[in-house]
Amino acid sequence: MTDTPIRLLLADDHPVVRAGLRAVLETEDGITVVAEVATAEEAITRAAQGDIDVVLMDLQFGKGLNGAAATAAITARPQAPRVLIVTTYDTDADTVPAIEAGATGYLLKDAPPEDLAAAVRTAARGRTTLAPTVADRLINRLRTPGTALTRRETEVLTLVADGLSNQAIGERLHLTEGTVKSHLARIYAKLDVESRTAAVAAATGLGLIRR
Repeated sequence: MTDTPIRLLLADDHPVVRAGLRAVLETEDGITVVAEVATAEEAITRAAQGDIDVVLMDLQFGKGLNGAAATAAITARPQAPRVLIVTTYDTDADTVPAIEAGATGYLLKDAPPEDLAAAVRTAARGRTTLAPTVADRLINRLRTPGTALTRRETEVLTLVADGLSNQAIGERLHLTEGTVKSHLARIYAKLDVESRTAAVAAATGLGLIRR
């Protein structure tokens, strides 16, 4: 058993959120906040310095990279710190890319303080903590893989929800317009709908995409 504290990096673009996380976690024995950053790019740079055990990572930053991209960059390095996502978003469009990127855990910002501290300790040991709603969705994806949207299908439908045309979606994702139409056809079949509007409504209601 070691007395070395768990060293944290807080990555969130809202100073009030960082201050709240610091206030909660610094009251905990064996946990110390080493640094704070306001962008995903700063998180990647700071996490590489070798004195961080766990990064508390937001998913959405005002500019530049998002939290999932930063998580992938951080966890790709040898002896990388663990990344614990702490965000307000729990849709498949948010959770799946973050977990695929290498996040060790995924919590929502309304989690009780004791759950946050426990998740930090769990992450430091290399084990996973998931918010209950996130765990439920992931289990449902595994149980019904034929109806779960793939990551690419989720990206396409998210852009549909943003009002982009098939051509614009293709340009954004570097796909042909025909490929976009094929993705939409599969999305309609999985969601049992017949239009773009109905697909967006159904996916939003199921927590697959965020509006």
